[in-house]
Amino acid sequence: MLEKDDNMDERFMQKFINAGQTTVSSLLLAHFHELGMTNDEFLVYLQLKSFYDAGNHFPDMAIIAQRLRLSRPQIYQIIHRMIQKKVLTIDTSQDKSGRSQDQYDFRLLYRKLATLLTQAQQQATTTKKANQRQQLFEQIETEFGRPLSPMEFETVAAWLDEDHYQPEMVSLALREAVLNQAYSLKYMDRILLSWERKHLTSKQQVQREREKRQQQKPAAKTTASDHVPKIPMYNWADPADDQQQN
Repeated sequence: MLEKDDNMDERFMQKFINAGQTTVSSLLLAHFHELGMTNDEFLVYLQLKSFYDAGNHFPDMAIIAQRLRLSRPQIYQIIHRMIQKKVLTIDTSQDKSGRSQDQYDFRLLYRKLATLLTQAQQQATTTKKANQRQQLFEQIETEFGRPLSPMEFETVAAWLDEDHYQPEMVSLALREAVLNQAYSLKYMDRILLSWERKHLTSKQQVQREREKRQQQKPAAKTTASDHVPKIPMYNWADPADDQQQN
């Protein structure tokens, strides 16, 4: 009995392998509804794709109707809807002997999917930038302890849109201004200009520049007050400080 079962399993596996496989993108599985396809249309797509992968580019609709337990007119209606939705085309070409050959083509479907995903990515990027901008405005108002004026909103917006400063750099300039007790956008602007002149475009670069300048400062004499921890600060907004360090 076991030997018979083993033979059946072997035959099944051989049949399973010989039947081939149909490859379907997981992206299409996840987004076909967003492309306007119904469940029936997607099932027809899967059937056509399975034939296409096996080398049959224009299968008999009677076979697909039988597989899906639908009538041929129903299958033709579904095909017609897919063509109207521009997710399927029927291309006609000629073989070497001059005979016309039809085949189903899903390139429009894949282009629609690519466009959908690109738009989704662009929307996500736009939303992220809008959130970062709002958080930056709120952060400045919190640190300044007051609402920003319309002109100040325009100044911060210009940093982002015209000067193309990254929100991270503006936030870092705000931190430097607060450490120096200078609650002013003009002070922050001088900091940002100083970093721009030095080609500092990231938090890591600013940190390395700060450490380099701290190392260049002459060692101070030890006093009793040296036992108190100090916060090293560099006045980025003061051009004279730059000259002393150069």
